Amino acid sequence: MTALEKATGDVVLKFEPFVLHVLCQELQDAQLLHSVAIDSGFRNSGITVGRGGKIMMAVRSTHCLEVPLSHKGKLMVSEEYIEFLIHVANRKMEENT
Repeated sequence: MTALEKATGDVVLKFEPFVLHVLCQELQDAQLLHSVAIDSGFRNSGITVGRGGKIMMAVRSTHCLEVPLSHKGKLMVSEEYIEFLIHVANRKMEENT
């Protein structure tokens, strides 16, 4: 709270979830891993094929959190709400594990 009170710009609480990048030799391997990831609840997972043919599978969850707290130095939410957000972010971190 002390840091927020001293902020002069915009402050955002941001939580980004687990991401696992897997380099795959074959597209079929990436597709299989993608299916397993989606079926396991990692709904933001995807496959990228680079210009050089490099096949990258990314396993990503949907546990994102991005909440503005202040704007131009003015606190936009209550201390109680910030405590709630911290609880939510910590719970998401536990889910990551």
